[in-house]
Amino acid sequence: MSETVAAAKKTAGPKWETDAKDDIRSALRKFQKPLQELVQRDANEGDTRLLVTDFLCVALGYDKYEDLTTEYAVRGEFADYGVRIDKQLVAFIEVKRAAQQLNARHLRQVETYAVKEGLEWIILTNGQTWQAYHVTVVAGQQVSTTLALDVDLLGEEAPAKKIEKLFHLHRSALKRDTISELWKKQAATSPQALADILRTPAVLDAVRKEIRRQSGFNADVEELGRIVRSGVIRPELVIDGKK
Repeated sequence: MSETVAAAKKTAGPKWETDAKDDIRSALRKFQKPLQELVQRDANEGDTRLLVTDFLCVALGYDKYEDLTTEYAVRGEFADYGVRIDKQLVAFIEVKRAAQQLNARHLRQVETYAVKEGLEWIILTNGQTWQAYHVTVVAGQQVSTTLALDVDLLGEEAPAKKIEKLFHLHRSALKRDTISELWKKQAATSPQALADILRTPAVLDAVRKEIRRQSGFNADVEELGRIVRSGVIRPELVIDGKK
């Protein structure tokens, strides 16, 4: 075996991962035209669901009988799909018609279902755009729902990037919870997280030392905190409890 082939095998990842990405790669080509036609004729939600079901099975590896439950009942209401892996409910999917832009109202609707059932993941799609959100519930606090991935199947983004994102929604990946690692990484480096870090005593003290090194001026740490809070960080990223 040549060094090039050996290196390729080493970086390709485990077989299940390669197989999952191959599924997605083939499906992106297969569904391109049908999806474009749905969008162009502003297909209704029922027709969009037919394509979504096929995409879930062909591209993302789900068994429509074992893994997907349509019209999942949640205390008198219904989620479009419940996703089960090894008989365990892991996510809800909300589907909107192909030409409809996804918005916060659609998200709130399925977020409520997830909270009632104690699920961490919800997927919002119109067939063309696929969004996955993480739902965090902490007693005494408002529900926090954050975007983990967003991919437009008909968008200009390179196919390889679309595959990398969709991979985390594939049954094999969701079973191994790779999407949680993706979300944790994004959460740790989000603007809000970085804004919080910039206002920690350790960072402000390091800034004070650098100011003294450059100018000889020994700034007050509390004053630096106020400056960072009011003049450096965007107002919407400042939580009132963190001065």
